[in-house]
Amino acid sequence: MRVPVALALCAVLGHVLLNVVTPFGVHRDEFLYLAMGDHLRLWRMDFPPFIALLANAQRALFGDALWAIRLASALAGGALIVSSAIAARVLSRDEAAPRWTLIVPTLAAMTAPVLLRPANLFQPVVFDQLWWTLALLALLQRTSRDDARWWIGVGMALGFGLLTKLSIAFIGVGIVVGVLATPLRRDLFTRWPWLALLIALVIGAPSLSGQVLLDWPVTWQMRDLAAGQLTRRSVFAFVAEQPLMAGPVGFLLAMLGLWFLLRDGRWRAVGVAVLVSWLWLSLQKGKGYYGAPVYPVLFGAGAVALRAWPLRLTRWLVPAAAAVMAALGVVVLPVALPILGPAATAAYAARLGVSESTRTNTGTQLPLPQDFADMLGWEAQAAAVAEEWRALSPAERGVAVLAANSYGHAGLLDYYGPRYGLPRVVSGAGSYWYFGPGSKRGDVLIVLGEPPESLTGPWARCRLLRTVGNSWGVEEERVVPISRCDAPREPLQAMWPRFAPWLNR
Repeated sequence: MRVPVALALCAVLGHVLLNVVTPFGVHRDEFLYLAMGDHLRLWRMDFPPFIALLANAQRALFGDALWAIRLASALAGGALIVSSAIAARVLSRDEAAPRWTLIVPTLAAMTAPVLLRPANLFQPVVFDQLWWTLALLALLQRTSRDDARWWIGVGMALGFGLLTKLSIAFIGVGIVVGVLATPLRRDLFTRWPWLALLIALVIGAPSLSGQVLLDWPVTWQMRDLAAGQLTRRSVFAFVAEQPLMAGPVGFLLAMLGLWFLLRDGRWRAVGVAVLVSWLWLSLQKGKGYYGAPVYPVLFGAGAVALRAWPLRLTRWLVPAAAAVMAALGVVVLPVALPILGPAATAAYAARLGVSESTRTNTGTQLPLPQDFADMLGWEAQAAAVAEEWRALSPAERGVAVLAANSYGHAGLLDYYGPRYGLPRVVSGAGSYWYFGPGSKRGDVLIVLGEPPESLTGPWARCRLLRTVGNSWGVEEERVVPISRCDAPREPLQAMWPRFAPWLNR
Protein backbone atom coordinates (compact mmCIF):
# COMPACT_ATOMS: atom_id res chain seq x y z
CA MET A 1 0.00 0.00 0.00
CA ARG A 2 3.01 2.29 0.14
CA VAL A 3 2.73 3.37 -3.49
CA PRO A 4 -1.02 4.24 -3.31
CA VAL A 5 -0.47 6.15 -0.06
CA ALA A 6 2.48 8.03 -1.56
CA LEU A 7 0.46 8.92 -4.66
CA ALA A 8 -2.45 10.08 -2.51
CA LEU A 9 -0.15 12.29 -0.42
CA CYS A 10 1.26 13.78 -3.63
CA ALA A 11 -2.30 14.56 -4.76
CA VAL A 12 -3.11 16.25 -1.44
CA LEU A 13 0.07 18.31 -1.57
CA GLY A 14 -0.70 19.22 -5.18
CA HIS A 15 -4.12 20.58 -4.20
CA VAL A 16 -2.64 22.61 -1.35
CA LEU A 17 0.09 24.13 -3.53
CA LEU A 18 -2.37 24.84 -6.33
CA ASN A 19 -4.57 26.81 -3.95
CA VAL A 20 -1.57 28.86 -2.85
CA VAL A 21 -0.73 29.98 -6.40
CA THR A 22 -4.00 29.70 -8.37
CA PRO A 23 -5.15 32.87 -10.18
CA PHE A 24 -8.74 32.00 -9.22
CA GLY A 25 -10.43 32.75 -5.92
CA VAL A 26 -13.17 31.52 -3.61
CA HIS A 27 -16.07 29.69 -5.24
CA ARG A 28 -19.63 31.03 -4.98
CA ASP A 29 -20.81 27.95 -3.04
CA GLU A 30 -17.88 28.14 -0.63
CA PHE A 31 -19.11 31.55 0.54
CA LEU A 32 -22.40 29.95 1.59
CA TYR A 33 -20.78 27.10 3.51
CA LEU A 34 -18.48 29.49 5.36
CA ALA A 35 -21.49 31.65 6.22
CA MET A 36 -23.36 28.60 7.50
CA GLY A 37 -20.55 28.13 9.99
CA ASP A 38 -20.94 31.74 11.13
CA HIS A 39 -24.67 31.17 11.62
CA LEU A 40 -24.42 27.64 13.01
CA ARG A 41 -27.52 26.35 14.78
CA LEU A 42 -26.72 22.65 14.94
CA TRP A 43 -30.23 21.31 15.43
CA ARG A 44 -32.12 23.86 13.38
CA MET A 45 -30.50 24.23 9.97
CA ASP A 46 -32.12 23.79 6.57
CA PHE A 47 -28.99 22.02 5.30
CA PRO A 48 -27.02 19.12 6.86
CA PRO A 49 -24.58 20.87 9.22
CA PHE A 50 -21.36 18.87 8.72
CA ILE A 51 -19.99 21.42 6.25
CA ALA A 52 -20.74 24.28 8.67
CA LEU A 53 -19.01 22.49 11.55
CA LEU A 54 -16.01 21.79 9.34
CA ALA A 55 -15.91 25.41 8.16
CA ASN A 56 -15.64 26.62 11.75
CA ALA A 57 -12.96 24.07 12.63
CA GLN A 58 -10.80 24.91 9.60
CA ARG A 59 -11.06 28.66 10.08
CA ALA A 60 -10.22 28.37 13.77
CA LEU A 61 -7.13 26.30 13.00
CA PHE A 62 -5.85 27.81 9.76
CA GLY A 63 -7.70 31.05 8.97
CA ASP A 64 -9.32 32.19 5.73
CA ALA A 65 -6.59 31.57 3.16
CA LEU A 66 -7.80 29.69 0.11
CA TRP A 67 -5.55 26.67 0.75
CA ALA A 68 -6.85 26.50 4.32
CA ILE A 69 -10.49 26.65 3.27
CA ARG A 70 -9.93 23.71 0.92
CA LEU A 71 -7.52 21.66 3.04
CA ALA A 72 -10.12 19.21 4.38
CA SER A 73 -11.42 18.65 0.85
CA ALA A 74 -7.91 17.82 -0.35
CA LEU A 75 -7.47 15.34 2.49
CA ALA A 76 -10.82 13.73 1.69
CA GLY A 77 -9.76 13.47 -1.94
CA GLY A 78 -6.55 11.75 -0.85
CA ALA A 79 -8.58 9.31 1.26
CA LEU A 80 -10.70 8.45 -1.80
CA ILE A 81 -7.55 7.65 -3.79
CA VAL A 82 -6.29 5.31 -1.07
CA SER A 83 -9.78 3.79 -0.76
CA SER A 84 -9.63 2.53 -4.33
CA ALA A 85 -6.49 0.54 -3.48
CA ILE A 86 -8.02 -0.66 -0.20
CA ALA A 87 -11.03 -1.95 -2.15
CA ALA A 88 -8.69 -3.90 -4.43
CA ARG A 89 -6.88 -5.39 -1.45
CA VAL A 90 -10.11 -6.38 0.32
CA LEU A 91 -11.50 -7.97 -2.85
CA SER A 92 -8.22 -9.85 -3.29
CA ARG A 93 -9.00 -11.46 0.09
CA ASP A 94 -5.52 -10.68 1.42
CA GLU A 95 -3.88 -12.84 -1.21
CA ALA A 96 -0.50 -11.87 -2.58
CA ALA A 97 -1.54 -9.65 -5.47
CA PRO A 98 0.57 -8.07 -8.20
CA ARG A 99 1.53 -4.50 -7.35
CA TRP A 100 -0.41 -3.21 -10.35
CA THR A 101 -3.64 -4.48 -8.72
CA LEU A 102 -3.30 -1.58 -6.28
CA ILE A 103 -1.66 0.96 -8.58
CA VAL A 104 -4.19 0.78 -11.44
CA PRO A 105 -7.25 1.76 -9.31
CA THR A 106 -5.13 4.41 -7.59
CA LEU A 107 -4.32 6.01 -10.95
CA ALA A 108 -7.97 5.77 -11.98
CA ALA A 109 -9.07 7.60 -8.83
CA MET A 110 -6.34 10.22 -9.22
CA THR A 111 -7.27 11.06 -12.82
CA ALA A 112 -11.08 10.78 -12.76
CA PRO A 113 -12.35 14.37 -13.23
CA VAL A 114 -15.41 13.65 -11.09
CA LEU A 115 -13.14 12.88 -8.11
CA LEU A 116 -10.40 15.37 -8.95
CA ARG A 117 -12.33 18.64 -8.98
CA PRO A 118 -14.44 18.12 -5.80
CA ALA A 119 -11.21 17.55 -3.86
CA ASN A 120 -10.24 21.12 -4.76
CA LEU A 121 -13.47 22.78 -3.59
CA PHE A 122 -14.88 23.28 -0.10
CA GLN A 123 -18.27 21.73 -0.78
CA PRO A 124 -20.14 18.74 0.67
CA VAL A 125 -19.55 16.78 -2.57
CA VAL A 126 -16.13 15.30 -1.77
CA PHE A 127 -17.18 14.37 1.78
CA ASP A 128 -20.35 12.76 0.44
CA GLN A 129 -18.13 10.74 -1.90
CA LEU A 130 -15.98 9.68 1.03
CA TRP A 131 -18.88 8.49 3.21
CA TRP A 132 -20.44 6.47 0.35
CA THR A 133 -17.05 4.87 -0.29
CA LEU A 134 -16.42 4.04 3.37
CA ALA A 135 -19.89 2.51 3.71
CA LEU A 136 -19.25 0.23 0.72
CA LEU A 137 -15.76 -0.66 1.99
CA ALA A 138 -17.19 -1.63 5.37
CA LEU A 139 -19.78 -3.82 3.62
CA LEU A 140 -16.98 -5.48 1.64
CA GLN A 141 -15.07 -6.08 4.87
CA ARG A 142 -18.13 -7.65 6.46
CA THR A 143 -18.03 -10.33 3.75
CA SER A 144 -14.26 -10.61 3.43
CA ARG A 145 -13.74 -11.19 7.16
CA ASP A 146 -17.09 -12.91 7.74
CA ASP A 147 -17.57 -10.58 10.69
CA ALA A 148 -20.98 -8.96 11.15
CA ARG A 149 -19.47 -6.35 13.47
CA TRP A 150 -18.39 -4.47 10.32
CA TRP A 151 -21.99 -3.27 10.16
CA ILE A 152 -20.90 -0.72 12.76
CA GLY A 153 -18.59 0.77 10.13
CA VAL A 154 -21.46 0.86 7.63
CA GLY A 155 -23.64 2.66 10.16
CA MET A 156 -20.98 5.23 11.05
CA ALA A 157 -20.28 6.03 7.39
CA LEU A 158 -23.98 6.38 6.60
CA GLY A 159 -24.44 8.53 9.72
CA PHE A 160 -21.72 10.98 8.72
CA GLY A 161 -23.17 10.88 5.20
CA LEU A 162 -26.54 11.91 6.60
CA LEU A 163 -24.83 14.69 8.53
CA THR A 164 -23.22 15.85 5.26
CA LYS A 165 -25.75 15.44 2.45
CA LEU A 166 -29.20 13.92 2.27
CA SER A 167 -28.25 12.16 -0.97
CA ILE A 168 -26.72 9.44 1.23
CA ALA A 169 -30.23 8.00 0.99
CA PHE A 170 -29.44 6.75 -2.53
CA ILE A 171 -26.68 4.40 -1.42
CA GLY A 172 -28.50 3.64 1.84
CA VAL A 173 -31.48 2.31 -0.08
CA GLY A 174 -29.10 0.52 -2.44
CA ILE A 175 -27.45 -1.27 0.49
CA VAL A 176 -30.83 -2.33 1.88
CA VAL A 177 -31.83 -3.80 -1.49
CA GLY A 178 -28.43 -5.44 -1.87
CA VAL A 179 -28.76 -7.11 1.52
CA LEU A 180 -32.32 -8.28 0.88
CA ALA A 181 -31.39 -9.69 -2.52
CA THR A 182 -28.40 -11.72 -1.32
CA PRO A 183 -27.54 -14.18 1.49
CA LEU A 184 -26.46 -11.20 3.60
CA ARG A 185 -30.13 -10.90 4.57
CA ARG A 186 -29.39 -13.45 7.28
CA ASP A 187 -27.64 -10.61 9.12
CA LEU A 188 -31.04 -9.03 9.65
CA PHE A 189 -31.68 -11.71 12.28
CA THR A 190 -28.71 -10.42 14.28
CA ARG A 191 -28.36 -7.16 16.17
CA TRP A 192 -25.60 -5.69 14.00
CA PRO A 193 -27.52 -4.12 11.07
CA TRP A 194 -30.06 -2.66 13.48
CA LEU A 195 -27.30 -1.25 15.66
CA ALA A 196 -25.81 0.24 12.48
CA LEU A 197 -29.16 1.87 11.70
CA LEU A 198 -29.33 3.33 15.22
CA ILE A 199 -25.77 4.69 14.94
CA ALA A 200 -26.54 6.27 11.56
CA LEU A 201 -29.65 7.98 12.94
CA VAL A 202 -27.84 9.24 16.05
CA ILE A 203 -24.92 10.71 14.08
CA GLY A 204 -27.24 12.19 11.46
CA ALA A 205 -29.81 13.43 13.99
CA PRO A 206 -28.98 17.15 13.53
CA SER A 207 -29.82 16.90 9.82
CA LEU A 208 -33.15 15.21 10.54
CA SER A 209 -33.92 17.63 13.35
CA GLY A 210 -33.42 20.63 11.06
CA GLN A 211 -35.73 19.16 8.46
CA VAL A 212 -38.49 18.44 10.98
CA LEU A 213 -38.25 21.76 12.83
CA LEU A 214 -38.12 23.82 9.62
CA ASP A 215 -40.95 21.94 7.90
CA TRP A 216 -38.82 19.90 5.51
CA PRO A 217 -36.94 22.52 3.48
CA VAL A 218 -35.51 19.70 1.37
CA THR A 219 -38.88 19.53 -0.40
CA TRP A 220 -38.71 23.05 -1.84
CA GLN A 221 -34.97 22.70 -2.47
CA MET A 222 -35.59 19.59 -4.59
CA ARG A 223 -38.53 21.28 -6.31
CA ASP A 224 -36.28 24.20 -7.13
CA LEU A 225 -33.61 21.88 -8.49
CA ALA A 226 -36.08 19.92 -10.61
CA ALA A 227 -37.60 23.09 -12.04
CA GLY A 228 -34.24 24.68 -12.81
CA GLN A 229 -31.04 22.73 -13.31
CA LEU A 230 -32.67 19.35 -13.97
CA THR A 231 -35.46 20.48 -16.29
CA ARG A 232 -33.41 19.92 -19.45
CA ARG A 233 -32.15 16.48 -18.47
CA SER A 234 -33.43 13.14 -19.69
CA VAL A 235 -33.55 9.84 -17.84
CA PHE A 236 -30.55 8.65 -19.86
CA ALA A 237 -28.37 11.73 -19.31
CA PHE A 238 -26.99 10.39 -16.03
CA VAL A 239 -25.56 7.24 -17.62
CA ALA A 240 -24.42 9.06 -20.78
CA GLU A 241 -22.26 11.43 -18.69
CA GLN A 242 -20.38 8.72 -16.80
CA PRO A 243 -17.54 8.11 -19.33
CA LEU A 244 -16.69 11.82 -19.18
CA MET A 245 -16.98 11.86 -15.39
CA ALA A 246 -14.68 8.90 -14.78
CA GLY A 247 -12.54 9.18 -17.90
CA PRO A 248 -12.98 6.68 -20.75
CA VAL A 249 -10.47 4.12 -19.44
CA GLY A 250 -11.57 4.62 -15.84
CA PHE A 251 -15.19 4.09 -16.85
CA LEU A 252 -14.35 0.81 -18.60
CA LEU A 253 -12.42 -0.29 -15.51
CA ALA A 254 -15.38 0.64 -13.30
CA MET A 255 -17.85 -1.26 -15.48
CA LEU A 256 -15.59 -4.29 -15.34
CA GLY A 257 -15.59 -3.87 -11.57
CA LEU A 258 -19.39 -3.67 -11.42
CA TRP A 259 -19.65 -6.85 -13.51
CA PHE A 260 -17.17 -8.55 -11.15
CA LEU A 261 -19.17 -7.57 -8.06
CA LEU A 262 -22.49 -8.70 -9.51
CA ARG A 263 -21.08 -11.96 -10.85
CA ASP A 264 -19.34 -13.07 -7.64
CA GLY A 265 -21.87 -14.08 -5.00
CA ARG A 266 -19.54 -13.00 -2.19
CA TRP A 267 -19.65 -9.36 -3.25
CA ARG A 268 -23.03 -9.21 -4.96
CA ALA A 269 -24.66 -7.10 -2.23
CA VAL A 270 -22.24 -4.26 -3.00
CA GLY A 271 -22.80 -4.62 -6.75
CA VAL A 272 -26.57 -4.50 -6.28
CA ALA A 273 -26.23 -1.46 -3.99
CA VAL A 274 -24.27 0.38 -6.70
CA LEU A 275 -26.70 -0.63 -9.44
CA VAL A 276 -29.79 0.38 -7.45
CA SER A 277 -28.33 3.77 -6.49
CA TRP A 278 -27.48 4.51 -10.14
CA LEU A 279 -30.87 3.37 -11.38
CA TRP A 280 -32.64 5.58 -8.86
CA LEU A 281 -30.45 8.56 -9.71
CA SER A 282 -31.05 8.01 -13.42
CA LEU A 283 -34.82 7.85 -12.96
CA GLN A 284 -34.63 11.06 -10.92
CA LYS A 285 -32.69 12.73 -13.80
CA GLY A 286 -29.84 13.35 -11.42
CA LYS A 287 -26.63 15.05 -12.44
CA GLY A 288 -23.86 12.72 -13.51
CA TYR A 289 -21.61 13.48 -10.54
CA TYR A 290 -24.28 12.40 -8.05
CA GLY A 291 -23.28 8.77 -8.64
CA ALA A 292 -19.51 9.32 -8.50
CA PRO A 293 -19.01 8.10 -4.90
CA VAL A 294 -19.13 4.48 -6.09
CA TYR A 295 -16.11 4.83 -8.37
CA PRO A 296 -13.28 4.16 -5.87
CA VAL A 297 -14.76 0.76 -5.02
CA LEU A 298 -15.55 -0.01 -8.68
CA PHE A 299 -11.99 0.90 -9.70
CA GLY A 300 -10.63 -1.51 -7.11
CA ALA A 301 -13.03 -4.23 -8.21
CA GLY A 302 -12.10 -3.70 -11.85
CA ALA A 303 -8.40 -4.15 -11.08
CA VAL A 304 -9.10 -7.41 -9.25
CA ALA A 305 -11.23 -8.62 -12.16
CA LEU A 306 -8.28 -8.06 -14.51
CA ARG A 307 -6.25 -10.60 -12.53
CA ALA A 308 -8.42 -13.37 -13.95
CA TRP A 309 -7.43 -12.42 -17.50
CA PRO A 310 -4.62 -14.33 -19.25
CA LEU A 311 -1.16 -13.16 -18.21
CA ARG A 312 -0.11 -12.55 -21.80
CA LEU A 313 -3.01 -10.11 -22.11
CA THR A 314 -2.58 -8.24 -18.83
CA ARG A 315 1.17 -8.00 -19.37
CA TRP A 316 0.64 -5.33 -22.01
CA LEU A 317 -2.94 -4.21 -21.26
CA VAL A 318 -2.30 -3.03 -17.70
CA PRO A 319 0.70 -0.79 -18.48
CA ALA A 320 -1.12 0.55 -21.54
CA ALA A 321 -4.25 1.36 -19.53
CA ALA A 322 -2.17 3.03 -16.80
CA ALA A 323 -0.29 5.10 -19.37
CA VAL A 324 -3.49 6.19 -21.12
CA MET A 325 -5.12 7.18 -17.82
CA ALA A 326 -2.07 9.18 -16.80
CA ALA A 327 -1.83 10.87 -20.20
CA LEU A 328 -5.53 11.75 -20.31
CA GLY A 329 -5.29 13.01 -16.75
CA VAL A 330 -2.56 15.43 -17.76
CA VAL A 331 -4.53 16.54 -20.82
CA VAL A 332 -7.73 17.35 -18.91
CA LEU A 333 -5.98 18.81 -15.85
CA PRO A 334 -6.24 22.49 -16.97
CA VAL A 335 -10.04 22.15 -17.36
CA ALA A 336 -10.43 20.02 -14.23
CA LEU A 337 -8.46 22.27 -11.88
CA PRO A 338 -7.89 26.08 -11.90
CA ILE A 339 -4.23 25.95 -12.89
CA LEU A 340 -4.04 28.50 -15.71
CA GLY A 341 -5.43 32.03 -15.80
CA PRO A 342 -8.95 32.66 -17.16
CA ALA A 343 -7.88 33.59 -20.69
CA ALA A 344 -5.45 30.67 -20.98
CA THR A 345 -8.02 28.24 -19.59
CA ALA A 346 -10.67 29.45 -22.03
CA ALA A 347 -8.27 29.12 -24.96
CA TYR A 348 -7.22 25.64 -23.84
CA ALA A 349 -10.83 24.47 -23.42
CA ALA A 350 -11.67 25.79 -26.90
CA ARG A 351 -8.70 23.98 -28.46
CA LEU A 352 -9.57 20.80 -26.60
CA GLY A 353 -13.16 21.00 -27.87
CA VAL A 354 -14.69 19.94 -24.56
CA SER A 355 -17.90 21.95 -24.86
CA GLU A 356 -19.70 19.92 -22.19
CA SER A 357 -17.13 20.97 -19.61
CA THR A 358 -17.98 24.64 -20.20
CA ARG A 359 -21.76 24.26 -20.29
CA THR A 360 -23.63 25.72 -17.30
CA ASN A 361 -26.27 24.02 -15.18
CA THR A 362 -28.93 25.85 -17.20
CA GLY A 363 -27.52 24.83 -20.58
CA THR A 364 -25.76 28.03 -21.64
CA GLN A 365 -22.20 27.95 -22.96
CA LEU A 366 -19.33 29.73 -21.22
CA PRO A 367 -15.69 30.18 -22.22
CA LEU A 368 -14.73 28.62 -18.86
CA PRO A 369 -16.06 25.68 -16.84
CA GLN A 370 -18.82 27.04 -14.62
CA ASP A 371 -16.94 26.18 -11.43
CA PHE A 372 -14.05 28.33 -12.67
CA ALA A 373 -16.36 31.18 -13.67
CA ASP A 374 -17.82 31.03 -10.16
CA MET A 375 -14.40 31.76 -8.67
CA LEU A 376 -13.90 35.18 -10.27
CA GLY A 377 -14.92 38.78 -9.67
CA TRP A 378 -16.24 38.53 -6.13
CA GLU A 379 -13.87 40.85 -4.29
CA ALA A 380 -14.47 43.57 -6.89
CA GLN A 381 -18.17 43.41 -6.04
CA ALA A 382 -17.41 43.68 -2.32
CA ALA A 383 -15.13 46.67 -2.95
CA ALA A 384 -17.83 48.44 -5.00
CA VAL A 385 -20.43 47.86 -2.28
CA ALA A 386 -17.96 49.17 0.31
CA GLU A 387 -17.54 52.40 -1.65
CA GLU A 388 -21.28 52.95 -1.67
CA TRP A 389 -21.49 52.09 2.02
CA ARG A 390 -18.80 54.63 2.89
CA ALA A 391 -20.64 57.25 0.83
CA LEU A 392 -23.53 57.12 3.32
CA SER A 393 -23.58 59.69 6.07
CA PRO A 394 -22.77 58.45 9.58
CA ALA A 395 -26.45 58.79 10.50
CA GLU A 396 -27.52 56.72 7.48
CA ARG A 397 -24.97 54.02 8.22
CA GLY A 398 -26.42 53.75 11.71
CA VAL A 399 -29.80 52.65 10.36
CA ALA A 400 -28.82 51.12 7.01
CA VAL A 401 -29.15 47.43 6.18
CA LEU A 402 -26.80 45.67 3.79
CA ALA A 403 -28.63 43.09 1.67
CA ALA A 404 -28.08 40.74 -1.27
CA ASN A 405 -30.32 38.88 -3.68
CA SER A 406 -28.53 35.51 -3.76
CA TYR A 407 -26.53 33.32 -1.45
CA GLY A 408 -23.43 33.98 -3.56
CA HIS A 409 -23.74 37.76 -3.25
CA ALA A 410 -24.63 37.52 0.43
CA GLY A 411 -21.78 35.14 1.11
CA LEU A 412 -19.14 37.24 -0.62
CA LEU A 413 -20.19 40.29 1.40
CA ASP A 414 -19.93 38.29 4.63
CA TYR A 415 -16.53 36.88 3.62
CA TYR A 416 -14.92 40.10 2.39
CA GLY A 417 -16.99 42.42 4.57
CA PRO A 418 -14.70 42.58 7.62
CA ARG A 419 -11.71 43.75 5.57
CA TYR A 420 -13.86 46.49 3.98
CA GLY A 421 -15.66 47.55 7.15
CA LEU A 422 -19.06 46.21 6.09
CA PRO A 423 -21.74 44.97 8.49
CA ARG A 424 -23.38 41.56 8.36
CA VAL A 425 -25.57 41.07 5.33
CA VAL A 426 -29.21 39.93 5.24
CA SER A 427 -30.78 38.02 2.39
CA GLY A 428 -33.97 36.17 1.60
CA ALA A 429 -32.10 33.72 -0.64
CA GLY A 430 -32.24 30.06 0.37
CA SER A 431 -30.41 29.25 3.58
CA TYR A 432 -29.78 32.95 4.26
CA TRP A 433 -33.48 33.52 4.88
CA TYR A 434 -33.26 31.27 7.92
CA PHE A 435 -30.50 33.48 9.35
CA GLY A 436 -33.15 36.19 9.81
CA PRO A 437 -33.55 39.92 9.01
CA GLY A 438 -31.50 41.34 11.87
CA SER A 439 -32.70 44.09 14.19
CA LYS A 440 -32.77 47.18 11.91
CA ARG A 441 -35.97 48.38 10.24
CA GLY A 442 -34.41 48.87 6.84
CA ASP A 443 -34.91 52.64 6.64
CA VAL A 444 -31.96 52.62 4.24
CA LEU A 445 -31.21 49.52 2.21
CA ILE A 446 -28.05 48.93 0.17
CA VAL A 447 -28.56 45.78 -1.86
CA LEU A 448 -26.21 43.88 -4.16
CA GLY A 449 -27.65 42.05 -7.15
CA GLU A 450 -31.21 43.38 -7.22
CA PRO A 451 -32.38 46.09 -9.66
CA PRO A 452 -34.27 48.99 -8.06
CA GLU A 453 -37.52 48.39 -9.94
CA SER A 454 -38.03 45.05 -8.22
CA LEU A 455 -37.80 46.68 -4.78
CA THR A 456 -40.19 49.58 -5.17
CA GLY A 457 -43.08 47.60 -3.71
CA PRO A 458 -41.69 47.07 -0.21
CA TRP A 459 -39.76 50.40 -0.27
CA ALA A 460 -41.13 53.79 -1.28
CA ARG A 461 -38.03 54.96 -3.15
CA CYS A 462 -35.31 52.94 -4.89
CA ARG A 463 -32.58 53.92 -7.30
CA LEU A 464 -29.59 52.36 -9.01
CA LEU A 465 -26.24 53.39 -7.53
CA ARG A 466 -23.93 51.58 -9.98
CA THR A 467 -23.27 48.28 -11.67
CA VAL A 468 -20.29 46.01 -11.27
CA GLY A 469 -19.53 42.87 -13.21
CA ASN A 470 -17.22 40.11 -14.30
CA SER A 471 -16.87 39.36 -18.01
CA TRP A 472 -15.77 35.77 -17.26
CA GLY A 473 -18.74 35.00 -15.06
CA VAL A 474 -22.10 33.40 -15.74
CA GLU A 475 -24.65 35.64 -17.43
CA GLU A 476 -26.15 37.06 -14.24
CA GLU A 477 -22.71 38.09 -12.94
CA ARG A 478 -21.66 40.17 -15.94
CA VAL A 479 -23.72 43.22 -14.98
CA VAL A 480 -24.63 43.24 -11.29
CA PRO A 481 -26.63 46.18 -9.91
CA ILE A 482 -26.04 47.86 -6.58
CA SER A 483 -29.24 49.62 -5.51
CA ARG A 484 -30.35 51.89 -2.70
CA CYS A 485 -33.84 51.96 -1.21
CA ASP A 486 -35.36 54.32 1.36
CA ALA A 487 -38.53 54.48 3.43
CA PRO A 488 -39.79 50.90 3.85
CA ARG A 489 -43.57 50.60 3.87
CA GLU A 490 -43.23 48.42 6.96
CA PRO A 491 -40.29 47.23 9.08
CA LEU A 492 -38.05 44.64 7.48
CA GLN A 493 -38.93 42.21 10.25
CA ALA A 494 -42.63 42.43 9.38
CA MET A 495 -42.09 41.80 5.67
CA TRP A 496 -39.54 38.99 6.22
CA PRO A 497 -42.06 36.09 6.09
CA ARG A 498 -43.01 37.17 2.56
CA PHE A 499 -39.41 36.56 1.43
CA ALA A 500 -39.50 32.91 2.55
CA PRO A 501 -37.72 30.80 -0.09
CA TRP A 502 -40.58 28.34 -0.47
CA LEU A 503 -42.94 31.21 -1.36
CA ASN A 504 -40.72 32.82 -3.99
CA ARG A 505 -40.62 30.07 -6.56
